[in-house]
Amino acid sequence: MTTLSAEREIEHLMTLHPKGFDLSLDRVTRLLERLGNPQDRLPPVIHIAGTNGKGSCAAFSRALLEAAGHLVHVHTSPHLVNWHERYRLAAEGGGKLVDDDVFAEAIARVAEANQGQKITVFEILTAVTFVLFSEHPAEAAIIEVGLGGRFDATNVIKRPAVSVIMPISMDHEAYLGDRVELIAAEKAGIMKRGCPVVIGAQESETALQVLIETAERLDCPTFVYGQDFLAFEENGRMVYQDEDGLMDLPLPRLPGRHQYANAAAAIAAVKAAGFEIGHRAAERAMTHVAWPARMQKLTQGKLVDLAPKGADIWLDGGHNPGAGIVIAEALAEQEEKNPRPLVLISGMINTKDQTGYFSAFKGLARHVYTVPVSNSDAGVPNDELALRAEEAGLSAEPVSSVASALMLLRDSWDGPAPRILIGGSLYFAGAVLAENGTPPT
Repeated sequence: MTTLSAEREIEHLMTLHPKGFDLSLDRVTRLLERLGNPQDRLPPVIHIAGTNGKGSCAAFSRALLEAAGHLVHVHTSPHLVNWHERYRLAAEGGGKLVDDDVFAEAIARVAEANQGQKITVFEILTAVTFVLFSEHPAEAAIIEVGLGGRFDATNVIKRPAVSVIMPISMDHEAYLGDRVELIAAEKAGIMKRGCPVVIGAQESETALQVLIETAERLDCPTFVYGQDFLAFEENGRMVYQDEDGLMDLPLPRLPGRHQYANAAAAIAAVKAAGFEIGHRAAERAMTHVAWPARMQKLTQGKLVDLAPKGADIWLDGGHNPGAGIVIAEALAEQEEKNPRPLVLISGMINTKDQTGYFSAFKGLARHVYTVPVSNSDAGVPNDELALRAEEAGLSAEPVSSVASALMLLRDSWDGPAPRILIGGSLYFAGAVLAENGTPPT
């Protein structure tokens, strides 16, 4: 496989700069000044923070705007297979992942402007986002926060068209705090005085209170899920409701009831950002939205070919207890419609609550195969991960790879074709898509 020139540029940066996060805005602000402050020359920005659902909200927002005929840039993180996935540039007929030569040139230019100063690779790549998005025409930019909010490198945007806070739960405690209200305060840091705020469905009343109080203090027009807008299923359709009335829409293409609230947050955000979304555009968005490795059905590929004949295979990168709950609910919904034995193939990294994630599947999953996460040095050893699954009350065994788990299943399976969930980490999900030969496009 040919190494792309942008990847070579990033590998070189990795050798020069420390790995990981350093939560502060000083270095990225200094670098952006040297680049002429491209973050101040963006089209209207939809800025999205939260623990779970950020990516889905970005995908729905993009689908809505593109269905209404708008040119849209999208920045998301992390990527699954290639770095290019983080940068989708506006194009007629739908945004395209950045071309390798354009990406490589922007990285080189930003690295040169940094003049060897201390910085993290994520900060350089965030500056690349602003350079690319300011130099290519678009009518909107959707920018997902990397980690937290207040000190995330994306938080140099002075006046977003709307700030969106998706569901908050415990995650990244080492960086953001060990109580949900502390995490909520960090995420609320993307709110800017007087700029509209959309608050997605919150599991925690405490988190919701922190978000509402922050928005009030900053005089932000605020739209709260369950108060100012909501979505629900009725007669096999999704109904979106806000002060403007009802929209009767098809169920979102992304499976799981949790996606109704994610879709609703995106509709509210796009409207709060000043865009009109007609009924026809909203219908098209629900049926065309795509977001890889979030309850993605795998129907073809090298790994799929190894599974038991007729198996129903799903891939999801959710990796914390909150994500475990919504994935388990989505699978329980599948079980109601079409009963099949559920088997998990799981790989996780050591910064996550593995037992908390597995607990969501108690009583639902028949067995767990645990595998190493080959592309992360933080991967939990497969034997240790099996113990975490057993602590959550599941039957588990370690195996060497996803391919091994699928072949073991195929050779030993007797009975109706199983439903298989492959997941537990976005790194892991990315490795699976690469090995399957179906990377995001």
